Order: sequence, then C-alpha cells, then structure tokens
Amino acid sequence: MAEAEEDCHSDTVRAGGDAENESPAETDLQAQLQMFRAQWMFELAPGVGSSNLETRPCRPARGSLLKAADTKGKQELAKEEKARELFLKAVEEEQNGALYEAIKFYRRAMQLVPDIEFKITYTRSPDGDGVGNSYIEDNDDDSKMADLLSCFQQQLTFQESVLKLCQPELESSQTHISVLPMEVLMYIFRWVVSSDLDLRSLEQLSQVCRGFYVCARDPEIWRLACLKVWGRSCIKLVPYTSWREMFLERPRVRFDGVYISKTTYIRQGEQSLDGFYRAWHQVEYYRYIRFFPDGHVMMLTTPEEPQSIVPRLRTRNTRTDAILLGHYRLSQDTDNQTKVFAVITKKKEEKPLDYKYRYFRRVPVQEAEQSFHVGLQLCSSGHQRFNKLIWIHHSCHITYKSTGETAVTAFEIDKMYTPLFFARVRSYTALSERPL
Repeated sequence: MAEAEEDCHSDTVRAGGDAENESPAETDLQAQLQMFRAQWMFELAPGVGSSNLETRPCRPARGSLLKAADTKGKQELAKEEKARELFLKAVEEEQNGALYEAIKFYRRAMQLVPDIEFKITYTRSPDGDGVGNSYIEDNDDDSKMADLLSCFQQQLTFQESVLKLCQPELESSQTHISVLPMEVLMYIFRWVVSSDLDLRSLEQLSQVCRGFYVCARDPEIWRLACLKVWGRSCIKLVPYTSWREMFLERPRVRFDGVYISKTTYIRQGEQSLDGFYRAWHQVEYYRYIRFFPDGHVMMLTTPEEPQSIVPRLRTRNTRTDAILLGHYRLSQDTDNQTKVFAVITKKKEEKPLDYKYRYFRRVPVQEAEQSFHVGLQLCSSGHQRFNKLIWIHHSCHITYKSTGETAVTAFEIDKMYTPLFFARVRSYTALSERPL
C-alpha cells in the first residue's frame, strides 16, 4: 500500500509539472488523481481502520465520481447548495493548515454530492501553493433570481415539511423562538414597529435570518403603517407595487426625530448715554417641529440649543411653557409637490381662582383664542429623503369669543424663515408603548 501511495504521489507531481501541455486524456487522469488524493486524506482521518484501507480500492470508479446530480428537483438543489458550502469551508480550512477539520468538511460535502468539486469554478487551482487562492462560486442561479423574498420562502420550504423561520445554532434547554406560532411572532414584530412607526428597527430585525426577513416583509405590517400615515388616501396601491414600496417612496414626514432650523441676524442696539457709540447685537434662535404618527405636531421657538431641548420633545406631555401643540395633514397638489399644513395653539394651562378681587367690580376682559397656521413644503436634500421643510405660509388667527370675529395676521416669509432640516433621535424610538 505504501508503494502504491508513492506511485500515486509521484504521478501527481509529474502531472502538476506538465500542466501547461496537457491533453484531454491527461486532464481526465489529473481529475482522477485529485479525487484519489482527497480519498487518501479521508482515509488518514482518525477513526478509519486499517481494514478499510485494504478493502477500499486506490482509485474509485470513474462513473461514481462523475455522477450527475438532479438539479431539477427542489431537494437536490438544496442538497447541492449545502454541499457547496461545506466544500468551500473545507478549502478554507485546508488553506489555513487545519487538515483534520478540512477532511471532515470534505467528507460531509462528498456524502451529499459526490461530484461537488467539479461544480465549483475557481480563479486558481486548489492544488497550488495555498497562498492567495480564491474561489468564485457558480452563481448563475443567484444572478437570475430577482426576488429575494421568494428565494428565502422557497429555501425555508425545502428544509422541512413544516415551515420554520429559523433553527437554533446551539442546543439549549430553553424554548427557542422558532417554536412560537407564526401569529405570535407577527405580533412581536408589530411591537417592534410600535405605534411610533419605527420601521428602521423592523429592517434591522430582518437581517437576523431568512425567516425574520420573510416576516419583516409581511404586507399587513406595511399596509397598517401606510394607513396610519396617509389614512384613506392610500387605499389603492397604484402606482406602487407593494405597501412597503409605497411607504418608502411616497413623500411623508418623518417621526423618528425632529426638524430643526437656526436663525441668526444682527440687531441694532441703543445708543450710549454720551452718544459716542452704538451697540450691535447678534441674535440666534432655533425652531423645532416634531411630528407624530397620529396626526399631532409640536412646535417650539427658543434660543436654547438642541442638546437641552431635543430630550424634552420626546412626548407631548412636556412641561415646556412656550410649546405649541396642534394637528397637521399632508397635501399633494397637482404640481406633484407635497405640503404640510398645521394648526397649532399654545398649551392651555388651568389658572387658579383669584380671590383677591372677589368683592370688587372688575372690568371684563374680552376673551380670545389665538392659533397659528403653518404651511411647509416637504422635499429631500442630499442622500436623505424627506428631510427638509421650506416655509410657504405663516399666519396668526385671533378669534374673539364674544363676537365670534377672527382677525388674521399673515407674516411675510423672508430670510428669517430658514428651512428646517431633519435630525434623527434614537431615544424617540427606544421604547414601545403600544403595538402597531
């Protein structure tokens, strides 16, 4: 047996030296020698007895080595994909010098598909020096596959007769999430999205495994998100192909952050007492607008910087006195421009009863309600989408309760109304209060 191994080894060396001028017959011989070397390394693995070495022939039959796999069947496709993965793992282990681990992966791959070695295209021969060897899988089927969702659904169907989203990597005594029914998993996914429409977290969750990817593309989740943003105006999908595409492509305001603008101007101060000089002041202030999925909006104008204001705008129950609360709606005109119209009022506070003048006649003060009407144009800037709001209207409406008359004062939109840009705030979507 040792002499046969030396002969085979010498044949391999001579075949490698004449690789440049090889004929079709020599190519066939070289393929058989490569398969013999793989079989020989397998026989050197621990647990293989000497009796197996004597009974196993040196060169297996050519027909059993080149047996073609039935690629038309779904089970055969899944088996071939698994064998390719194991074989490439074995190549990597062999290049790293871990021969025993490589033999294990070679054995498992050849048990699934005996001729898996001939179904992989290499940039260099795996029999070289092992330095810088790289491989390229034959991904013709993957390149032709346009829909990744249907691919994952098909692969999950291949694994077992009962659809399971994922498999535990390690054995554990605890219950794995794959055991839960599909209805419970979808309810968990709705909690991930939450009433704040945190679709970013849903997309991150879809990267865990193929099963989670399929669940994250559930049309019902994206349909509910679209209904919450646009209401009855999104009953039809046209011109979009799916609810997810509508949510991603159709213009909308963003809820996972706040729109901020900074205004700076120079104001002339009073003249000094001696009339020798006049001071000039640089004034800076910020405008903050926060939108909520349920149609509410908050607006605040203050000189304080975002580091101190942004955390206070997480919920509508803020204690900031100058905050303006109201509702908004989206409007898409015939010019294909999306605009945001909002009506906001100052936060109402209950005034305590004043008993100081209860025995005196007071002059009645005419009660009035004050509200602000805001119009903004939604557009995109840079690489982000729907992250810019441009002022188009701002007015103050004062309604007197005694007469019912309304006085309207429109403000001129000038350079003092700088555009608002969106800034994402992670703490706004860190907690889920209600499911979608």
